[in-house]
Amino acid sequence: MDLGILSCSPRCYSTRRLLEAATQRGHKARVFNTLKFAIDLEAGTPDLYYRQRPVEDLDAVIPRIGASITYYGTAVVRQFEQMDVFSANSSAGISNSRDKLRCLQILSRHQIGIPKTVFVREKDDILPAIERVGGAPVIIKLIEGTQGVGVVLAESVSSAEAIIELLQSQRQNVLVQKFVAESKGRDIRAIVVGDQVVAAMRRVAQGTEFRSNVHRGGRTESIELSPEFAETAVRATQIMGLRVAGVDMLEGQDGPQIMELNSSPGLEGIETCTGLDVAGAIVDYTAAQVDFPEMDIRQRLTVSRGYGIAEIYIPEGSSYCGKTIEEAALRDSDINVLTLYRGTTVIPNPKASRVLEAGDRLLCFGKLEAMRSLIPKRARRRRKPQVQAITESNVVDVDSLPAPAQTEGN
Repeated sequence: MDLGILSCSPRCYSTRRLLEAATQRGHKARVFNTLKFAIDLEAGTPDLYYRQRPVEDLDAVIPRIGASITYYGTAVVRQFEQMDVFSANSSAGISNSRDKLRCLQILSRHQIGIPKTVFVREKDDILPAIERVGGAPVIIKLIEGTQGVGVVLAESVSSAEAIIELLQSQRQNVLVQKFVAESKGRDIRAIVVGDQVVAAMRRVAQGTEFRSNVHRGGRTESIELSPEFAETAVRATQIMGLRVAGVDMLEGQDGPQIMELNSSPGLEGIETCTGLDVAGAIVDYTAAQVDFPEMDIRQRLTVSRGYGIAEIYIPEGSSYCGKTIEEAALRDSDINVLTLYRGTTVIPNPKASRVLEAGDRLLCFGKLEAMRSLIPKRARRRRKPQVQAITESNVVDVDSLPAPAQTEGN
């Protein structure tokens, strides 16, 4: 494999480890400064130039796009995608995860734990927002902060209001987030590669510091993730459109709470703590995708008018629960199941004898009209009435109903 590592910091630990891991495995690997690319656009021939020379013969790239160059960096990754060069992370996934607000907006559509968060711009909305997340203390975050920068714990409502007003006066966009007290200055960093967690550690803040980031002096300890936390990390990564991610989670009373996802996670802390070859896992995954590329959905869509790709979710109580794929008679409706997603397990080309379960997601190819009839109609979310007592026994809270999982993008 001819691999390109996109990084503006060739001497940093993560870049050096990826280069070393690729070389040890017999791959030809080079580090490219992301800002040194020139993007050429012409009908039918997307090209990239690096230091005035055309980029040729790359099989794959591993992007390490820093927060300060998100716009240009994702444009370069997008160009590689147009040139059919595999990228360990998609440009859309990088953009989705880099913006904390967008990340939480996408995750909130799914049944994944996140701390209650509010985004406001008007001064009059600040106090009601603080109350809606549970009152002080609250966490105040800059939307594009990294490594704990731009994260403040406000102990009182008055201090929170003053901090938000100050940041907004400096044209900063901020989030107001519930403080998960039971986490007690601890969080979990899980590294997801493909459809599995390859390493995980717990970070613990030191002294009076509430931020547990390693760059803030946090202490680390290697851990074995529970199935619940591992499944949450993998699902969040897939929902964001990422293949490689550092997933930060709080240990809440109700289970894992996703704080954010990092599309270019640092490797030094996790490798030092766990002793695992995380860089090697990323390189191996990338090489496997080059050797066995994912199905190009665009080609499937051009096979015949009225046919396409859809994802079908099997909710609790569905008539398909307990039936095999054959018994569900999907093929009779000209629908072929390409992949079955069950928790963190991915089953390509499942057998007709596979029994369907509640929560399964089926990636299908077939008649669009037939597949539309199988996708549960989206119930319009109704705001709960401001009434203290409701006596009707047949009231259904639509928020509790499962929603069809969808892949989010730009």
